[in-house]
Amino acid sequence: MSDMLRTIESAGLTAVENFSLAPLTTYRVGGAARVFVDVEGPAQLTLLGECRPAAEMEVLVVGNGSNLLVSDAGFDGLAIRLGAGFSAVSVLHKTVTAGSSALLPVVARRTVAESLTGFEWAVGVPGTVGGAVRMNAGGHGSDISATLSAIRAVDLRTGENLTMAPNELDLGYRHSNIASTTVVSEAEFQLRRGNRQAGEAELSEIVRWRRENQPGGANAGSVFANPAGASAGQLIDAAGCKGLRVGTASVSDKHANFIQADTNGSADDVHELMDRVIGIVQEQFGVQLRPETRLVGFRNPVGGP
Repeated sequence: MSDMLRTIESAGLTAVENFSLAPLTTYRVGGAARVFVDVEGPAQLTLLGECRPAAEMEVLVVGNGSNLLVSDAGFDGLAIRLGAGFSAVSVLHKTVTAGSSALLPVVARRTVAESLTGFEWAVGVPGTVGGAVRMNAGGHGSDISATLSAIRAVDLRTGENLTMAPNELDLGYRHSNIASTTVVSEAEFQLRRGNRQAGEAELSEIVRWRRENQPGGANAGSVFANPAGASAGQLIDAAGCKGLRVGTASVSDKHANFIQADTNGSADDVHELMDRVIGIVQEQFGVQLRPETRLVGFRNPVGGP
């Protein structure tokens, strides 16, 4: 048993060594975490923070795994999954408070049921609130930054409990400055009064569009961020990359900005395919695509020399 595992268990948490992360991702591929811990609620997160694990190990927070690719070699650090104690959603007037593990579609439907507007876009994003805040997730003309008013988090380097305003987060297109060692516990949003029927119609339209235009199967949504003034999917399609395959991974024939992994496939194949797509688009159009997917445990960056 490692020293860190002993330290975590001495705080009353259960830790597991060499825990497979593949089942926790929507790609369903990849290796194991050196140490894994389920954190059931805010009190346990505070206890974990008091252990200050980030002083000794890298930290990975696994939400719904819908934007995550872990290498076949795995993650040589501490992986954390936030449990049901972080899934609550509450509404007070126009203020919505959602725990980090709350699913975005659940929050979107709850806000519409409360006759609020501004969060409908999230019904088509299969991630969690915490992950969405970290990457400033978005879609259909909006993103997290449009309504976010505050977050609460724990810094695993110092054990400090934090409350931060949006202007402290450097929120940009698919970007924030939230460190990997800062675990978001909940987020607060300020929405507007809306019409419930109109909101439900918008939810239905977003779900319909996604089903018609995006593939199912084992994928993690959009692989690359859209370059300024362009669509990553259109560039990849125009470069002739639809259907391109590396081993057990292939570019979707339905939407070129999706990569699908075969059953029992390889994360390293997905990674190599991403690299090839970047190279082809760069060669044909002079545009350097930037991964939107979070890549963990890979020795070489995609798009590198």
